[in-house]
Amino acid sequence: MKTKSKNLLAVHLAVLLFGFAGLFGKWVDLPAAIIVFGRVFFAAFFLFLYLLYNKKSFRLSSFTDYLSLFLAGALLSFHWFTFFYSIQISSVAIGILGVSTFSIFSALLEAVFFKEKFCYKNLIPALLSVIGIYIILPEFNFENNITQGLFWAIISGLAFALISFLNRKQIKTYSGSIVAFYQDISATLILVPILFLIDFSLNWTDIGQLILLGGVFTAIAHTLFITGLSTIKVHEASIIANMEPVYGIIFAFFLLNEHPSWNVLLGGAIIVGMAFWVSLRRKAV
Repeated sequence: MKTKSKNLLAVHLAVLLFGFAGLFGKWVDLPAAIIVFGRVFFAAFFLFLYLLYNKKSFRLSSFTDYLSLFLAGALLSFHWFTFFYSIQISSVAIGILGVSTFSIFSALLEAVFFKEKFCYKNLIPALLSVIGIYIILPEFNFENNITQGLFWAIISGLAFALISFLNRKQIKTYSGSIVAFYQDISATLILVPILFLIDFSLNWTDIGQLILLGGVFTAIAHTLFITGLSTIKVHEASIIANMEPVYGIIFAFFLLNEHPSWNVLLGGAIIVGMAFWVSLRRKAV
């Protein structure tokens, strides 16, 4: 198999694993903050072993880079907390579809963060995504679990868009694994106080699930995705990444017996479709 074909397969497998990760929000019977701590702790641990084995340098060029990755780690902990919390109070479909709005946020905010000319055509997918969100919402009542879940998932999508902006500079200088390691270790340190503030109990099943989540569905998935980017163009990878909500909903259907309603499927199709549109337009630029 040619190198590009292998890397294309690696990206598809990574997105498949990312799509599976949301199910742990239903499987692991722990508060969302503890799930996130377990995820980033074990992800950082396995990435540390990976970097050590490959004799990679852990040194960054400047204090600013350390600070930037620490801030990205703080955002990462918030992104994953709101993601898992959304799934816990609603469904896997709602959580994943809400987060998939990050492509829209990225397209809208690029001009602000990088002083680029604002493209008014980006308002079209944004407005259509709002229509998709409106279709999904059962009612404009924050006491409704679906409404709450979608709200927190969209906030999670915004946080992920902000992380991508911080990563835009770092990924040009450092490998994806180094960037991921520093973000995960930063998120771990930030979440340590939570262990003493939340009442919870762990059993061996919980620990095993968190090791799987952090090791396979985070560290390995991320490494596969970054490896794929060595020969696969970023816009191609972003198009593939838009399949994550589709995979997640399919996994939840078969493994959690979650049956999304017609309005969730229709609204979700619009949101995912707009994410594809944004990715394809970036390819054309």
